[in-house]
Amino acid sequence: MSVVRLHELEFEPYLSEGEVLAAVDRVAAEINTHYAGERPLFIGVLNGAFVFAAELFKRLTIECEITFVKVASYHGTSSSGTVTDLIGFNERIEGRHVVVVEDIVDTGNTIVHILELLRDRHPASVRVATLLFKPDAYKHQVPIDHVALSIPNVFVVGMGLDHDGLGRNLRGIHRITSHGK
Repeated sequence: MSVVRLHELEFEPYLSEGEVLAAVDRVAAEINTHYAGERPLFIGVLNGAFVFAAELFKRLTIECEITFVKVASYHGTSSSGTVTDLIGFNERIEGRHVVVVEDIVDTGNTIVHILELLRDRHPASVRVATLLFKPDAYKHQVPIDHVALSIPNVFVVGMGLDHDGLGRNLRGIHRITSHGK
């Protein structure tokens, strides 16, 4: 991995693809154990979680389904603090076990908003699985049940995470090194 430039910013290698996939293996094993004998519905949060959701889903040995919802709360390199639903959610989840799949949980505003919407539909349970978690940025008390990797409060791209649309396709996770001109 080498330094990459996305728009006006530079990013350096932070976590290798191998490190990330090993963490996904661990999360998949946790979920396989937790939901043995169940048929949970996984809800991937677009756009960022599509890579994590795909890697996670390939490793699940339990009977399960997946769908996606799209919300937005990021502008540039920081969370806006406001969550906007972009694509609705139509699945019937009453009495079902649900796992929300996120690329990254930082402030937690997005995940709290999604969980509130889902709880109104009376699922049997709702848990959260995230590729990356920033405990220093997290502002809520809602538990994050399955964390692949905890990272400091730095801006990162790669493996589904982006900077204004670029960088999702990078292998491994890169962290910001410069804020450009």
